[in-house]
Formats: sequence, structure tokens, C-alpha cells
Amino acid sequence: MGQKWEAEFDALLVLSFGGPEKPDDVRPFLENVTRGRGVPPERLDAVAEHYLHFGGVSPINALNRDIIARVEAGLSEAGIDLPVYFGNRNWHPMVEDAVARMGADGVRSALVFPTSAWGGYSGCRQYQEDIARARATVGDAAPHLLKLRQYYDHPLLIDAFADAVRESATQLPAATRDSARLVFTAHSVPVAADVNAGPPGEGGNLYSRQVAEAARLTAHAAGFGDFDVVWQSRSGPPQVPWLEPDICDHLEVLAAQGVRSVVNCPVGFVSDHLEVVWDLDTEAREKASELGIDFVRAATPGTDRRFAELVLELVGEHLEARPARRLGTEPLLGSTFDGKSCAVDCCKAVIRPAGRPAHTH
Repeated sequence: MGQKWEAEFDALLVLSFGGPEKPDDVRPFLENVTRGRGVPPERLDAVAEHYLHFGGVSPINALNRDIIARVEAGLSEAGIDLPVYFGNRNWHPMVEDAVARMGADGVRSALVFPTSAWGGYSGCRQYQEDIARARATVGDAAPHLLKLRQYYDHPLLIDAFADAVRESATQLPAATRDSARLVFTAHSVPVAADVNAGPPGEGGNLYSRQVAEAARLTAHAAGFGDFDVVWQSRSGPPQVPWLEPDICDHLEVLAAQGVRSVVNCPVGFVSDHLEVVWDLDTEAREKASELGIDFVRAATPGTDRRFAELVLELVGEHLEARPARRLGTEPLLGSTFDGKSCAVDCCKAVIRPAGRPAHTH
């Protein structure tokens, strides 16, 4: 590690969404997610049932701990003494507590790795808000925190997705494998949020454009010439437009076209959030079965060794002044001039309609 970098940063914070780890956590977690948004109790009850279907446990915290363990091992192997902290927006360990521990441990300045690869409000700006809120809560003892850049088109992420697509295709029956349709999904957002994402001068629809770019790169790397990009986990009032089509609606269209097998890649997710295991592994799989479609879902990349390597590379962009490795052409929303971190004013919020929990991973 270069001396200049050591003088500037002395820790890494992994910042994520959070999720319940037992049944008693579910309702308080959902209330944290939806606080101040006017979500009706019956909507929370419905989402709570999704979690209780899996024993009240979201896989996300355990998966994040696995990622952190691999990052720590990589740092140790490289001889880098850099403590790694873990904080969440909506459930324990809360980011405020993590930042307080960092301050108590004497950390003065740290890099922040968000478990979202994307631009936009939910994927980027809200993590900046988490950082600001945690620092304000801790006060003068809080370290300076610098959020790392978006990484939706990082070669290691694309390679991991592509390998997962190829591996999942082998699970299809031999009779339908060669004709399988590749369908990418990402979390839907209100159309207004997508149109307005990013500061002036960078254009609109950048979240959906980033998703399309990641899908294109992954399909090419996996050897698929044709693919679709659709959406999942849409909720909220029906009169408010969200990105469409939904994966289940799209499966009906594919069935009408005679498609009999689908490889689904959840390109918008780095780990198996609850919305992956419910919306895809449960609802979409059941819909495909009803339609007579063989359906397989590619693994998310968080469990792949390359994902921890990606984290270390992003840190290394600051550690050793390495150039940012990217495959795509879409801009990084609100990135600083060097493209290695996010500007604090990136991805301004739009007003969200009442009645919709933000992502409920």
C-alpha cells in the first residue's frame, strides 16, 4: 500500500440495505424501510409474509458477512492493514452504530463500498444520505467517508454474471436448452425516478440505460446473441408508472411466442436479496411452470470470489491511483472528475409516491 493512501484512508465501510435475521425482526425492519412514506399497514403485512415464508430471514446480511470475510482475507494476503466495518441502512448492524465504532476506534477517514452497482436515487444517492445521516448522528467523532463509484460495468462483475448465465443454462433440459431465451431483470423504479436520475448534463434514464448496458455486456460475454431486459419487484399505486414490463407479464408474452425455456439473470442484484428469492425463485418460477416454460435463474455474483476482488480493485483505485476499469459506455452517474468516487450531490431524489416501500431486500 502506498504511503499517500495510508495517510488519507484508514478503514473500509461496507454499506448495505439490511434485512431481518429472525421472525421478530421482520415488522420492525419493514417499518424502518417505509418510515415517513405513508405505506398502509396491509401492504407491510403482505411483504412480511414473503419474509416469513423463508423463516423471517433475509439472506442479505449473511451474504454481506461472507463478502466482508473474503475482502478481509484479500487485504491480509496483500499485507494491507485496513479494518473493514459493516453497516446497514435499515437493520442491524445499523450504519450509525458502525460509524460510531469507527470513530471510537480512531478511524479518521474511510472509503465506503455500497452493495449497489447502480446510479439513481435508491442505488446511489440514498447511500450518500446514509453516510450524511450517520456522520451527523455521531458528530465530531465521525470519520470522513468517501463513497466509491458505481461499478455496474466492471469486468469482474460482468464475468461473474456471464459465468453464472452459462452455468444455469446447463441446468435446463437438453430438449429446450439450445433454444433458451435469456431474460435479464433488475429492480423496477418509478419512471419519474429514472427520467430524473443524475445531475444536469448527464441525460435522463441513466439507471435503465446502465441496466441495459450491463445486460448487453453480460449476454455478449456469455455467448447469447438475443436477450430481453425486463423488471421485477414493482409495487405502489397502480396509477403511478414504473419501469415495465414485469418479469411475470413478460413470461406470458414469451409463452405466446412459443418460447419453452428461459434463463433468467438478475443483473440488477449483487446478492440474493429477498426480492430475488421471492419474486424470481418463487413467483416467476411458478408462473413459468404454469406456462409450460422451463425456467432457471442464474446466481448473483456476491458469492463469487471475483466480487471480493472487485471490492479490492475499487479500493485500489484510491490505494494505488489505478485507472478505473470499465467495459461500458454509459456514464457513471454523478461521478467525480476522476470517475473513482461519487460526487456528494449525485443522483438527486425525486418525490416518491406514498404506498410503496423502497427496495425491501
